[in-house]
Amino acid sequence: MGFIGIGNGILRELGYARFVDELTAHQISSITGIIFFSLYIWFLTLRWPIPSFRQAVAVGMIWLTLTIAFEFTFGHYIAGHSWAMLFHDYNILKGRLWSLVLIAIASAPCVFYKIKS
Repeated sequence: MGFIGIGNGILRELGYARFVDELTAHQISSITGIIFFSLYIWFLTLRWPIPSFRQAVAVGMIWLTLTIAFEFTFGHYIAGHSWAMLFHDYNILKGRLWSLVLIAIASAPCVFYKIKS
């Protein structure tokens, strides 16, 4: 799923980021991230159905953990972002919506399982 995050970041930087302020670009990117991740997870659950709600919860938690690990590993060691900058995106009180992306990733397997059952 890292390719979705990287692709979404490229779309942001090469597309709309130059036309809006940084916070707005972050918010747009968060919304498109939710859409892209949700579509991908929907496709995966069609291709490989999740057999139980318990397994849907486990899949969501694994994806959440791997996404956070990827974000901090790639963001800090590859992209060169400071730890403070990475944690900054978690401050929803300042309009940072990254937490909503993580909630979507964690809950999508359960939502799609319930829709299909």
